[in-house]
Amino acid sequence: MNTSKILAQRALEVQWEGALKRATVKYHIAGAWVAVIFNLVFGATDYINVNHHFEVFFIFRLAVSALTAILLVLRKPLNISADFLIFVPFLLISIQNAFMWSLMDADLLQKHTLAYIALFIGAGMLVLWKIYWSIIVVVISIAANFFFLIRNSTLGVEEILASGGLLTGTVMIFSIILIQTRYNLTKREIIARLSLEASNKELNKQKKIIESKNKDITSSIRYAKKIQEAILPSEKSIKKYLPNSFVFYRPRDIVSGDFYWFKHVDDISYIAAVDCTGHGVPGAFMSMIGNTILNKIVPDHHTEPAKILNAMRKEVITTMEQGEENSQQDGMDIAFCTINHRTKVLEYAGAFNPLCLFRDGELLETRADRMPIGSYFGKIDKEYTNHSMELKAGDSFYIYSDGFQDQIGGEGDRKYSSKNFKKFLQSINNQDTDSQLQLLEKEIEDWRGDEEQLDDMLIIGVKV
Repeated sequence: MNTSKILAQRALEVQWEGALKRATVKYHIAGAWVAVIFNLVFGATDYINVNHHFEVFFIFRLAVSALTAILLVLRKPLNISADFLIFVPFLLISIQNAFMWSLMDADLLQKHTLAYIALFIGAGMLVLWKIYWSIIVVVISIAANFFFLIRNSTLGVEEILASGGLLTGTVMIFSIILIQTRYNLTKREIIARLSLEASNKELNKQKKIIESKNKDITSSIRYAKKIQEAILPSEKSIKKYLPNSFVFYRPRDIVSGDFYWFKHVDDISYIAAVDCTGHGVPGAFMSMIGNTILNKIVPDHHTEPAKILNAMRKEVITTMEQGEENSQQDGMDIAFCTINHRTKVLEYAGAFNPLCLFRDGELLETRADRMPIGSYFGKIDKEYTNHSMELKAGDSFYIYSDGFQDQIGGEGDRKYSSKNFKKFLQSINNQDTDSQLQLLEKEIEDWRGDEEQLDDMLIIGVKV
């Protein structure tokens, strides 16, 4: 056992010993006052039952109560221990009862048995001490009974035992067990309570440490959010070239694994909705990697979305050191578009995330390749598919992550679903983009209800 545990045990031992001592003092002072008062009160029964011995009995009772009262008054000045304080009246009343028994006939002996028994049962309720004190009291009580009965009583042994002697002796022995049991239970209760208090104190200490660390971590993550937001394109820069557009962006945590990317070069706008592996801090790190790679490869060497995704996948695999011998599957899903403002041509390529275009109220969906940007259990040399379409006035198209459609809610706690999501887009695509954004926000709030948000959400809408 190491030193810290030894010291902790010793500290606990000192604590429970102190607590037990305080409990002992409280009970023994109360017990001594009970002895002072009730010993005199029982004198009234002596007057009624054994009037011819009342004076000598009362003198004995008065002497015992007076001595106990003196001990109570002088307890602090004489530094009298709590055990000795209760030991004196307990023993003296027992001797007093033994003397009174020796002067009674069989009938009176039976009546006085209850008072004798009450002494030992009452002591069991109020006395807290180690077992040797109880043994001393019982042994001296038995000896006193023998002494006074032999000297004063005219009753035989059988009469004494039958008139209450046997029952009283049994209760004496029982009181030893009762006092010891109560002493042990009180001791264990105090140790358990102090151990619990110590545990709670340690838990509170650890809780404060954790709360402090959580506060620091949360503060750091909030600052990271500012950094992440700084790399996202501003609404102003997007609306400069795509005035009828909106971005619905709702991270699940403080930072997000979803991010959107935009750049305009010459007559071409490049826009992407990206869903990285994970969410929160891990997803945010991946989003930083994805943003860096897109800034590196677009548009210096590529203009077609498919070629951009091919180059992006190679960069992610190299950056994350993914390969056949590396089981790491971190990566991202993406929907990537280019809009040529001069030719009115929209080009798209996707990794799992599709493109939804609505024309004259009808959905024209372009499915994505089922290959993530990164290593996966498939052929990494297969290229992404490039899709091209001519835009017409009134067209609306959307690229997005899967967070919105996977949200649990509604009746039965089910997913919103891709089917419902496309139907909802179809129902709002004719409205202006500001209204569409508001309707999407209301729709997901109504659907989610009290359910927590499960994933990052990202939807980009553009109206021609």
